[in-house]
Amino acid sequence: MAQAQTTEHVGLARVLGPAHIWALGVGIVLVGEYMGWNFSVGKGGAYAALMACWFAGILYTCVAMIDSEVTSTVAAAGGQYTQAKHIVGPLMAFNVGLYLVFAYTMLEAANAITFGFLIDTVATMSGHEAGSLDQRPFIILAIMFLAWLNYRGVLATLTFNLVITAIAFTAVIVLFLSTSGIFTDSPLRHTELMSGPAAMPYGWLGVLAAMHFGLWYYLGIEGTTQAAEEVRSPARSLPFGTLAGVMTLAIAATLTWYVCSGLMPWEYLGQAGVPLFDAARLSGSTFLMVFLGIGTMFATLASANGCINDASRAWFAMGRDRYLPGWFGAVHPRYRTPYRAIIFLVPIALIFALGAPIDQVITFSILSGLLEYTFMPLNIILFRRKWPLESINRGYEHPFHPLPAYVLLGLCGMTFFAVFLGYGTQLVAMIAFYIVVSLWFHFWRYRFVNRGAQFTMPWPKPRGY
Repeated sequence: MAQAQTTEHVGLARVLGPAHIWALGVGIVLVGEYMGWNFSVGKGGAYAALMACWFAGILYTCVAMIDSEVTSTVAAAGGQYTQAKHIVGPLMAFNVGLYLVFAYTMLEAANAITFGFLIDTVATMSGHEAGSLDQRPFIILAIMFLAWLNYRGVLATLTFNLVITAIAFTAVIVLFLSTSGIFTDSPLRHTELMSGPAAMPYGWLGVLAAMHFGLWYYLGIEGTTQAAEEVRSPARSLPFGTLAGVMTLAIAATLTWYVCSGLMPWEYLGQAGVPLFDAARLSGSTFLMVFLGIGTMFATLASANGCINDASRAWFAMGRDRYLPGWFGAVHPRYRTPYRAIIFLVPIALIFALGAPIDQVITFSILSGLLEYTFMPLNIILFRRKWPLESINRGYEHPFHPLPAYVLLGLCGMTFFAVFLGYGTQLVAMIAFYIVVSLWFHFWRYRFVNRGAQFTMPWPKPRGY
């Protein structure tokens, strides 16, 4: 009994600093600069993709500011799930927890697919017949290795992410400097490739449609909140790491668009599997080709690694509160990780990575993320209304409230319409799924929730209640 009691009180280890938070946020997202974003070019052309990049940048800046305030105050595992639990209510919390798990697990699957595709591309360049290499063993190996790394401890996991994310980001900068004409003649042909009908082939409707995949430039930066219970100083590390991450990604996204749109026609760029690697191949430099190949591989691994970390924390937090079976709320007594949640989500990621096309997987991830972003304006408005600034201490106070909340809500509505234009069936199916599981939670699962233990913040009574 003494041993069981000791195990029950083992918690997550507070070992992370601001650099780890930056590595978690940017590491998850940077793969979006290496693949996926370019589908927005296919939706509306190169200029539409650039406008989608900047509009999505505004959306995620609002997300980062709102998240930084609430998470630096609600510093617990689960991120937005825990915020919803304390501020809105149990049903919203259950849905937000599922949004998080699906968004990150689908993104993990997309990264594994890209990793396998990259291995096949390298094999083809080495003389193998295109498509002859079986990608499945590499997909399985990547997911299993990263799950093992997460199982063994969060400090090693995110230190690994910090190193490979820094290398992948450096590769983007080096590609831009090598092709921009600063040091040598530039191979970029923007005037030729983006003139006439190629500029905006589908007009302003194409700009709207491009918002669908424009989110891929930044999708996942909000995952920094999942580490709230494992950072040494949440009030300092979370806002700094998240906001620095958004600025890093805005720079990387713009440079990526500039290089790729100057080397490839929009018709090819809009369906390319690994556009930055293709850009390096077209530059004519063997060094750039090798460096960007390594960068693409590191970006996919860093993203999948961060996704396993974030999805498992959300699943673990829901299990700890009995929103899911309490079995998932266990912490490893030695490694201090939510090991059961990590193990449980591995086969789900493998099913989608091995059995679904990448655009569908990306769309499911985007839709789950988009539902989560739509919750955030409601969350911050209720947070400020129930607990005004002077009532509780906050680690960070985001400026211009409530303007970021309304801007975020408007951009989310626009993106929902953009997704509906191309993937209406998937949008309706996913919303129907969340309605069904909400009914299941309300009529069955909520009876098992540990209601007295789920509210852990020492806050005063909400204003008006």
